[in-house]
Amino acid sequence: MVDKGNERLLGAYLIVGEDELKRQRVLERLRKRVAALGDLEFNHDEFDGDTATGTDIAAACNTLPFASEMRLVEVRNGDGLKAAEQAVLVSYLSAPCQTTVLAFSAPKLAKNTKLYKAFAALGKQAVIDCSPMKRYELVRAIRSMAVGYGFTLTESAASLLVELAGEDTVRLDFELQKLSAAAQGNDPIGPREVEALVARTTEAKPWELVDAVAERNLKKALVLLGLMEDAPLKLLAMCTARFRELACARSLAARGESARLAEALGMPAWRVKNHGAWMRNYSDAEIRRAFSSGRDCEQAMKTGAGEEAFVDWLIAVMG
Repeated sequence: MVDKGNERLLGAYLIVGEDELKRQRVLERLRKRVAALGDLEFNHDEFDGDTATGTDIAAACNTLPFASEMRLVEVRNGDGLKAAEQAVLVSYLSAPCQTTVLAFSAPKLAKNTKLYKAFAALGKQAVIDCSPMKRYELVRAIRSMAVGYGFTLTESAASLLVELAGEDTVRLDFELQKLSAAAQGNDPIGPREVEALVARTTEAKPWELVDAVAERNLKKALVLLGLMEDAPLKLLAMCTARFRELACARSLAARGESARLAEALGMPAWRVKNHGAWMRNYSDAEIRRAFSSGRDCEQAMKTGAGEEAFVDWLIAVMG
């Protein structure tokens, strides 16, 4: 196989994970590396796993390169390849062609499948993980991506961008390109610019509303409520659960034991990182009223009041 610096191109790579932008960029890097060894125009084949056969993919991989040291064969939507076709590739991967790089891209492929194991057997670098990032990781990554487009994004603006556009990294990358055109000078782009330029395309998540309640931001909570289809009873239960967490946070803080909050709630530390700030938005008396009025709200909804009762409860709690 061909050496490039200290790196070595393997005969095949499994690019697996639901982060489409990561998968795209891995493929782009592979194309550049193979293109550096010769003309890709005559040495590049693409297949769609939903329609391709294992025999056709293997045949393309076994074709000798023309006026180049290497060929590149790409398979997209690899998880759509039928079991019988996967078996053909498993056989091919037992002794892959030394003058071809097979780039097999799939949103999902179980680790216990023979195909996954066949890729993994080629070496530690053969499986490239493109799993989605956690929310806090995504916000950090977006801010880094913005710098690549020549502007900076505040943390609150990056968080709002995810809230509006969702967690699809391809869509987020597109929105960052739009925002870069609006950037002026060295001033960072904040939530106001994001709100003006990015249209919401995702349904709001229940935890976003719960966080808005903890922030005591009534306007935000009501806007989010209008963007979701979750049952008001479920949302009420989630909100009252958050108030219990804030009550616990206040109690521990009064005893000088705030550091024990995650342990006391049985949660990972990152889940309670904002509780210290949120607990100061409500007094002990207000939290008690939220519980008692929440009970009344639940009874009203169970007798037919529906979302109207929940809206009234939100207004009473945060007003």
